Amino acid sequence: MKKILCSLALLIIGFNVVQAQKLEKSLLWEISGNGLEKSSYLYGTIHMTCDATLDEDILKAMQNTTLLVLELDMDDPTLQAGMMKGLYMKDGKTIKDLVSEEDYLTLSAFTMEQIGMPLEALSNLKPFFISAMFYPKILGCPTQSYEEALMKVAHEQKEDVLGLETLKEQMDVFENIPYKDQIIDLLRSAKDNLAYDRETLKKMLELYDAEDIEGMDIMIKEDKNLSTTKHRAIMLDNRNKNWISKIEDFSKKQPTFYGVGAAHLAGEYGVIKLLRDAGYTVKAAH
Repeated sequence: MKKILCSLALLIIGFNVVQAQKLEKSLLWEISGNGLEKSSYLYGTIHMTCDATLDEDILKAMQNTTLLVLELDMDDPTLQAGMMKGLYMKDGKTIKDLVSEEDYLTLSAFTMEQIGMPLEALSNLKPFFISAMFYPKILGCPTQSYEEALMKVAHEQKEDVLGLETLKEQMDVFENIPYKDQIIDLLRSAKDNLAYDRETLKKMLELYDAEDIEGMDIMIKEDKNLSTTKHRAIMLDNRNKNWISKIEDFSKKQPTFYGVGAAHLAGEYGVIKLLRDAGYTVKAAH
């Protein structure tokens, strides 16, 4: 009997874990309960896309809130200058220090072909930021930003725009991931001429358009070719944990609209589960 009860308990725990991971397909979530006087909203963005049009549900949620909070305070006038300082590798490191001579020549030809810039002009940039320069090429259209679209609405509503983390905190993410790991993604892009990146982005955008945040989470976990997978704790989980107390503070003061990358929403340490663990009701708002 004891063995049967133990087995049953494990089955129940396993079932509850599976149930807990199931999230509706939605990018917009309402945060309520736990003493909040009014609801706040959590929206999963994709930072660069072909069409950043905000739908009616998002606009309604923004009308019902009085503050916009993004990952960073993008209204900060010192943001651009601060970002420039964080783009470069420390201790005089350059791309040549990270790759063989053969791979350096491959990268050099690649940057010239794709963006018309010699690698020498980019050689002390962190590899992640060089990779980011190819994003418009991978996307294949003039890029738009959901963050900019959200800020436009907030400004029209004469609302402040604040951030969940400081610029230093965000830039430290790219400092805490070894340059040797960052260069792997860049080299792969160069060697297959962005083919893998295009296919991966296509799949991710399909999941995003389907509002399948769990599918996005699974894709990130399973894609062993991405630095995001290897360094998930640094890029996603740890940041999510740090955001919860800030979301609580903002939401207690006034109804707030949060816009963060959709990859932060789902998963064991996703913002939705962490908020629920903290006692809040978080439900799809589409």
